[in-house]
Amino acid sequence: MASFRLSSQAHAPKKDTRSSTPLETFSNICLILINRQVAQPSGGSKMNVQAEPGMAALAAIKANYSLTPEQRQIVDHVDRVAREILHPLQEKMDAEEWWPEDLFRQMGELGLLGITAPEELGGSGQNEFTQALVSETISKWNPAVGLSHGAHDNLCLNNILRNGSDEQVRKYVPGLCSGELVGALGLTEPGAGSDALGSMATGAVRDGNDYVINGSKIYITNGPIADVILVYAKTDKAKGAKGISAFIVETDNPGFKVAQKLDKMGFRGSPTGELVFEDCRVPASAMIGAENSGVSVVMSGLDLERAMVASVCVGMAERALELALDYARIREQFGKPIASFQMVQSKLAEIYIEVETARAFGYRALAACVGLPKGAGGRGEIHKLTAAACLYAGEAFNKAVTEACHIHGGSGYMQDTEINRLYRANKLLEIGAGTSEVRKIIIAEELLRA
Repeated sequence: MASFRLSSQAHAPKKDTRSSTPLETFSNICLILINRQVAQPSGGSKMNVQAEPGMAALAAIKANYSLTPEQRQIVDHVDRVAREILHPLQEKMDAEEWWPEDLFRQMGELGLLGITAPEELGGSGQNEFTQALVSETISKWNPAVGLSHGAHDNLCLNNILRNGSDEQVRKYVPGLCSGELVGALGLTEPGAGSDALGSMATGAVRDGNDYVINGSKIYITNGPIADVILVYAKTDKAKGAKGISAFIVETDNPGFKVAQKLDKMGFRGSPTGELVFEDCRVPASAMIGAENSGVSVVMSGLDLERAMVASVCVGMAERALELALDYARIREQFGKPIASFQMVQSKLAEIYIEVETARAFGYRALAACVGLPKGAGGRGEIHKLTAAACLYAGEAFNKAVTEACHIHGGSGYMQDTEINRLYRANKLLEIGAGTSEVRKIIIAEELLRA
């Protein structure tokens, strides 16, 4: 299979013939209104508002919502690949909890991995916004692949790229970009969910030039198939959350094992497992950053993860809308398509609103994530914004897929239908990356701190 990288070199310039999105149309209308705006002072005289400041302000707004020509080309490529290659795998992956053995290598060959990695390391050299567009598009056509792709490309690869040493980056990133290595992240534990840092029991003790890790992690996406896992462990339990360190653990290390592969309600093709570390010895060079500095890696990574989860929600909600539209057009009752009934039309309109508002909020958060400095995040505006976008998108997808499933009637209740697979998957997106309640706590704390 031919190699393809999502980079500027991979795309010949071409005229953008796609029609404007609703957000772009809205922005253009706003531009007209701003340029026509006239203020009315109390004295009755007219004061013309200069057009240039208005246009500059709106250009900044549009930059948050409009895709560049290169991003459009990337989305077109990923959409075609996901529709033609990944979508046909969806039914078997769900029914059998099956993950194709060579799928990560295939994704590497197709340029779907290493989106944020530099081209000299085998990546595409794109930013986090573009990475989210790729994740959104993959998730639309195969949610299970989208989930595993995000754990690999964002939670593992991008975290190593942002926080690892030059030696660590050179050692692991090329293999993660090609799909020769499969990545995962190990944070959640049997006794540490929403309080992942404070309740963390997994520990790492220094022993000469090594650290010895003991503990377990659970609900780890890609855990059963991973080659490289970014693992968090307490190196100073007396310091609590400030005594956590991050390690790159190779799964062929003695003392590491997959305790079990977990049976999920949704995203069933994406392998999820419980991992156990029993005197698992790793070299001190496997630590990311300094000892006890893992909390900054965790928190900045969670902010980016929440922005990515918002995009996953948008992609899946968009697919739910497409399925609902298709079904409403072909399903006939009382001698006519159900799409002709106003109650069904109302549901379709509401789904569309959920999709587009979640997209707008998600893009706003993603724009803020671009260029996030190393160690930044976990506090302030970006912490609040990504939590809010993730919260809104998760709830919007829940509403959208529930209405879409309802439009399908009895067929939507059958497990072998695509809309049912989307419906079963949606709950995770209000739990993973921090529950809806945790997201609200973050928002409120940052508002009150300001």
